[in-house]
Amino acid sequence: MKTTIAAGLALLATLSAARADSWTSYRIAETGTSVDIPASLFSETAGKPEGYGQQFRTADGRADLSVQAVSDREGLSPAEFLARKNPPSGIIYKRIARNFFVVSSIKRDKIWYDRCNFSGGYVHCVLINYPAAEKRQWDRVVTRISHSLSAD
Repeated sequence: MKTTIAAGLALLATLSAARADSWTSYRIAETGTSVDIPASLFSETAGKPEGYGQQFRTADGRADLSVQAVSDREGLSPAEFLARKNPPSGIIYKRIARNFFVVSSIKRDKIWYDRCNFSGGYVHCVLINYPAAEKRQWDRVVTRISHSLSAD
């Protein structure tokens, strides 16, 4: 009986892990970067990334999000910028376009997802890490964050 209750609670925690009840817009004033963030999920600040922006995490520390903008003084293409970052081997998903790239894979039971848009002399990025076992529950959240990333 105790095992059944514990399993039920664990399942409930997993199902609600990526429930985004309230969203807010996060903006980096210096670069014009803007993105929708599920404030109900990423409720804690977790430091500063390189360049401009903010890092966030869930209250339980299972997932994190960085919103970041860095200067693109050299005018690198998305492919050139990504190559200079030396991404890990084994990328599962990669899409490189004229003005953005998206890469994603799994590392230590977590999915990492990076999207970077190129405009106005900056590279505007969202970097998200979340439990791979909860991929389906996170899909809509990650999609909304990714599609909302923009710059003035």
